[in-house]
Amino acid sequence: MWIFDTTDGDARLLRFRSGHSAPPLCIRMLEVSNFDRFYGNGRYILSAGQDRAFRLFSIIQEQQSRELSQRHVTKRAKKLRTREEEIKLKPVITFDFAEIRERDWCNVVTCHMDTPQAYVWRLQNFVIGEHILSPSADIQTPIKAYSLKRACAISACGNFAILGTNGGWIERFNLQSGISRGTYVDISESRQYAHDGEVVGIACDATNSSMISAGYNGDIKVNNVKKLYLLCSIGLLATVAEDMVIRLYDVVALRMVRKFEGHNDRITDLCFSDDGKWLLSSSMDGTLRVWDVILAKQIDAISVGIPITALSLSPLMDVLVTSHVDQNGIYLWVNQAMFSGVSKMDSYALGSQVRSVEMPTVASNGGANKEETLSAENVDAIHNAYTIPQLDKQMPNLITLSLLPRSQWQSLTNLDIIKVRNKPIEPPKKPEKAPFFLPSVPTLSGQILFEPNSEGTAGKDKENMKNKKGMPLSSHFILLLNSCAETKNFSAFTDYIKGLSPSDLDLELRILQIVDEDNLEKLDQRQPELQSIGILLDYLIHELSSRNNFELIQAVIKLFLKIHGETLRHHSLLQEKAKRLLEVQSTVWQRIDKMFQSARCMVTFLSNSQF
Repeated sequence: MWIFDTTDGDARLLRFRSGHSAPPLCIRMLEVSNFDRFYGNGRYILSAGQDRAFRLFSIIQEQQSRELSQRHVTKRAKKLRTREEEIKLKPVITFDFAEIRERDWCNVVTCHMDTPQAYVWRLQNFVIGEHILSPSADIQTPIKAYSLKRACAISACGNFAILGTNGGWIERFNLQSGISRGTYVDISESRQYAHDGEVVGIACDATNSSMISAGYNGDIKVNNVKKLYLLCSIGLLATVAEDMVIRLYDVVALRMVRKFEGHNDRITDLCFSDDGKWLLSSSMDGTLRVWDVILAKQIDAISVGIPITALSLSPLMDVLVTSHVDQNGIYLWVNQAMFSGVSKMDSYALGSQVRSVEMPTVASNGGANKEETLSAENVDAIHNAYTIPQLDKQMPNLITLSLLPRSQWQSLTNLDIIKVRNKPIEPPKKPEKAPFFLPSVPTLSGQILFEPNSEGTAGKDKENMKNKKGMPLSSHFILLLNSCAETKNFSAFTDYIKGLSPSDLDLELRILQIVDEDNLEKLDQRQPELQSIGILLDYLIHELSSRNNFELIQAVIKLFLKIHGETLRHHSLLQEKAKRLLEVQSTVWQRIDKMFQSARCMVTFLSNSQF
């Protein structure tokens, strides 16, 4: 974006977006830092590409992505009349990052292609550092790094950078001053060097007590095959050799603890998850595999088509970034196990099973329009492919609560006590003298309309009640109960009673009550009420059997028996359903009570134990 705000009318560069113009060589997601505005819990990516650029990418805001400065590259290129790429340092082949001393001095060290020196960077200021780490004169050979990197490392304390070279020497430098602090020597070798051959990997443990290095000839020295990656927090060392087998070593016990086989071509990169449970590996066969370190088996394998050259998993384990052969972009992958809400561990590929995943493509405007005009069938197919299977919310041998407020279902069991407590102590008293003005009702026409006599209306209400006596029941409560009984699906009825207040639910149950106590022997003549009571018993049996809304159903059963207990006692069909309800109630409660007793025994045992 250019802006024309100069006095002579020339354009000035205002904002721009840029990325790698050549495929990246190595990438790494930054870990949790004290400066969240810089690193933000793994939301930033450090990337080094073949275009000689060292970049910091933000996966949240593209405006925060930038290239780390190599000090006046544009000015020097204009002065020498050459391209900026020729002024920059050679491509970075490996780098390491530490966050512990980022406020004090440089916290990134990079090794460059065919260059004996290493360079330091101050990530807080996004600029190259003032020191150049130059090995001693007698050991100046280019620093070696294979596709699995780690020919340089920063100590856990953040004070030292350790470099390995083609000649087999390993030298330590102080990051604050850039001065050499000695070399590592293996006295068992004929010459005074660390390895008899090229150094291909270096790593430091979390306590600074040991430094592990790997040589090209296959030896691991000082508590260390050809390539390696160290997870400092748990002391596991993952190594890869030319036999395409991943081996895990315990740094403390100094022995191999795991062995993973499955790749069919050269392994390009390894990455541990932050908790140390997963190990991710990529290979030139185009596959990305996820290994479970604890279970010692593969839990996922995908084929992306284009081989992965580098990968890095965020500290939160939610995003994976990868770079690919002949691809300038950095690809982000989402961990479905964290965002789907349903664990798919059982559906992960095992052994030689590999899932094929298409790489996303960057399309032009025309291609984008074509993608937007998808048919309804394609949309449904895509939706079905990514639809998460709905699992049953009911766990076996357990109950499910209604999650209603406790006061709502407790009020059902104590409704009589609440009514007595809310009953007024004294009836309202009439005024001693009649009001001077007669009560009237305001009207829109302005005519005076007197209120009707309350005694007359009360008499009419009694007459209406007498006329309505014996009419069939037709409340929404009963209609919904009957419709759900026909479909044998009571979910709608359950949702309805959940929305009723305790007083409303009590009223709906009392509507079904048969109050003519003198004619209890003639219950067969009250078919509508008996039929509704029987359906309500079927509903309670169904809900108890499914063990859903357990505490609400218990409160409804108590209120139901209190109101309709006498009716159940005098009708044989209702007695059979009541016995069935008792059997289901006993079976469900015995199972729950057994679990309660087991929990009580365990708590009692642990409480009396002497630790």
